[in-house]
Amino acid sequence: MVLEKFAYDNKVVKAFIIATVVFGLVGMLVGLTAAIQMFYPAFNFDLPYTTFGRIRPLHTNAVIFAFVGNAMFAGTYYALQRLLKTRLFSDTLSWIHFWGWQAIIVAAAITLPLGYTIGKEYAELEWPIKIAITIIWVIFGINMIGTILKRRERHMYVAIWFFLSTFVTVAVLHVVNSFVLPIGLFKSYSWYAGVQDALVQWWYGHNAVAFFLTTPFLGLMYYFVPKAANRPVYSYKLSIIHFWSLIFIYIWAGPHHLLYTSLPDWAQTLGVVFSVMLIAPSWGGMLNGLMTLRGAWDKVRDQVELKFMVVALTAYGMATFEGPMLSLKNVNAIAHFTSWIVAHVHVGGLGWNGFLIFGILYWMIPKMWQTKLYSRKLANVHFWLGTLGIVVYVVPLYFAGVAQSLMWKEFTPDGLLKYPNFLESTMQIIPMYGLRALGGALYLSGTIVGVYNMWKTTSLGDFLANEPAEAPALEKKKVFRGEKWHSALERKPVIFTTLALVAILVGTAFEFLPTFLIKSNVPTIASVKPYTPLELHGRDVYLKEGCMNCHSQMIRPFRSETERYGEYSKAGEYVYDHPFLWASRRTGPDLHREGGKYPDSWHYNHMLDPQSMSPGSIMPPYPWLFEESYDMNMTPKMIKAMQTLGVPYPEGYDQYANDDVKNQANLITQRLKSDGIEIAPDKEIVALIAYLQRLGTDIKVEQVIARGEKDEE
Repeated sequence: MVLEKFAYDNKVVKAFIIATVVFGLVGMLVGLTAAIQMFYPAFNFDLPYTTFGRIRPLHTNAVIFAFVGNAMFAGTYYALQRLLKTRLFSDTLSWIHFWGWQAIIVAAAITLPLGYTIGKEYAELEWPIKIAITIIWVIFGINMIGTILKRRERHMYVAIWFFLSTFVTVAVLHVVNSFVLPIGLFKSYSWYAGVQDALVQWWYGHNAVAFFLTTPFLGLMYYFVPKAANRPVYSYKLSIIHFWSLIFIYIWAGPHHLLYTSLPDWAQTLGVVFSVMLIAPSWGGMLNGLMTLRGAWDKVRDQVELKFMVVALTAYGMATFEGPMLSLKNVNAIAHFTSWIVAHVHVGGLGWNGFLIFGILYWMIPKMWQTKLYSRKLANVHFWLGTLGIVVYVVPLYFAGVAQSLMWKEFTPDGLLKYPNFLESTMQIIPMYGLRALGGALYLSGTIVGVYNMWKTTSLGDFLANEPAEAPALEKKKVFRGEKWHSALERKPVIFTTLALVAILVGTAFEFLPTFLIKSNVPTIASVKPYTPLELHGRDVYLKEGCMNCHSQMIRPFRSETERYGEYSKAGEYVYDHPFLWASRRTGPDLHREGGKYPDSWHYNHMLDPQSMSPGSIMPPYPWLFEESYDMNMTPKMIKAMQTLGVPYPEGYDQYANDDVKNQANLITQRLKSDGIEIAPDKEIVALIAYLQRLGTDIKVEQVIARGEKDEE
């Protein structure tokens, strides 16, 4: 047998590791800043670029796509070469991938604080950046599949199954959710509206967690845990069941983010059913990872990388048990919109992704730099600071979430809301927000210790850029009698990838087609009219400032909510909303029936000094809204875009829409003047007031017939 000599490319892996560390620190620091803002509003710094509404998406994008994304690419490229016994398909593509991804991250870091956002959670980036993501992701896929095709190992190991499913599914998710209509270089509107936009977004949002934060890291777990423990994977059969059931079931579960909303009941039920089923394959993967360590628990005590991996797997198990439980309607009714969800997300983010990344880095770096870890003691300090940080972070938020929900829902013996002022529940949990920030600070401190330890490790060693290797050439394809069906499938990467794609498209089709094609799923309401041009400008201001990161626009059909906010929300009220703004969190009250509740002057003063209107509020002031003007030159483009999206403005309305802008703005400024407030009609605050005063005013309770369904045209 002739052995072919080649070399593994460690240089691009090193580059991704450095990016992981740098952006990890940045993302965590931004997250800590946002956490402090929740109990100390002065930390918003009275600047437009540093308010919670703008830096919250900066934090999520930095952690998900910069920290976790770069770590995923580093681990994937490291494992892929060794599992396939070949160098990566193209060094050029590897570096285009690396620099392209970093450019995307920098673009996100610039545009999000500037307020350029589509407004869809975890998909906020504007259309030019979305196109760049698509191109770089395709380059990554070509490089990965090209590597698989030139492999020297006939069968694809289980980790590669997860890498392939990640590539095809994220591609589908990103492209479908990114259909927008641009009206400028950094401005666009979602192609979908209202209920349909919500379904597409949470199909994407849930499965971004599934196929960006979960499946690739399960692949890394299947490679690095056995390597670190020097043990084979516990069960090959369980790996097969785990993989196929996970990717098939996961794609259906998105609607559980929209329970008790205006999404059709059948879609909500479908999401619940598949979410509950999801616990089986998820725990199958966790148990396969933990059982791989059977007989090696003494190593866990001595090897810090295994400590990180064990806690990561445990956190994965906790998060994937809690997720299906939260999808049950009776549990969701308590937890949704509260801090409980924030705790749940961070068990996965800090525990599963963060700790698995640290474990992998502690294992990879000494090998790539041909040395030993600089300090086991410092690594253990990192581990315990991180573990304590997770506990201190999430436990107070669980208490906060339950407290919020109970206070929102509690009635007096006379049948009145016991806490009618939303701010009462906010004030009650501020100490919990402080503890959450302390937990984040502990976790960040541990990360800093770990980064120092890894840096010192690299300074002790000699980096091996091109790692020598040898392996026999791939044998000609043979048919083996009695070969198991899955073993045969593992020799056919193209067919394997196609089947994975089919598995995720089935659930997508079952959820999307009825929602988009059957009109009765989104009943129309005759009294619901398009937004006025000034209200569209105000809605764009609302989006720019990230108000949806703290306020929902979805009143659920609970007595506690209808008593507090007004009539519950109907699907037909959102047919002109591009994008939908239902949100996933209530740091402040729901705004869907905000229109007409307060005079214009209240909104004016509330945005200028929130505490003057709501003593104890943690909302920051927005003084720049009183100085900056909305762009009336954009009005015709906005109207044309909405017409293209199906909003029934009159033909040629774009030519005279600004007349309506001026008229409505003048009415608002006149009302403000009568209250002693002077403001120019072209200021952003005027447009925002117009939008807020419109919310929820299209219907009256008596207009809604039967089960609140429709007054159909």
